[in-house]
Amino acid sequence: MRKWLLLAAAISCEVTASLSLKGALDAPALYAIVVVGYAASFVLLALVLRAGLPLGVAYGIWGALGVALTALLSALLFAEPLTALMGLGMVLIIGGVLLVELGSQRAHDRAHRVQERAQPSGTGKVSA
Repeated sequence: MRKWLLLAAAISCEVTASLSLKGALDAPALYAIVVVGYAASFVLLALVLRAGLPLGVAYGIWGALGVALTALLSALLFAEPLTALMGLGMVLIIGGVLLVELGSQRAHDRAHRVQERAQPSGTGKVSA
């Protein structure tokens, strides 16, 4: 559970930094939030990896949700366009990340089964 909370925090920091980057065009003081947000996002992402989430899964979710949330919030905050085609693209990105997650779980399960079969079932002692 901890790794998912860290990942949510990393995504939040990245989205905040990206939105602040747009806002900083009119209010340069927001560049401080950009720097802190991106730095915090990468530190949190490193903690997610240290907590055991595979890189492909963590980065995929971080990137996909970051793109989707940034697009949605920039439409609300900055009146940027958000078309049906863009929405479809976001759905496809998130779907792709889910497929990567499923594939990662299957690969992990398969490796675990192979490892279990390779271990001897006894204690390793030979009886006389």
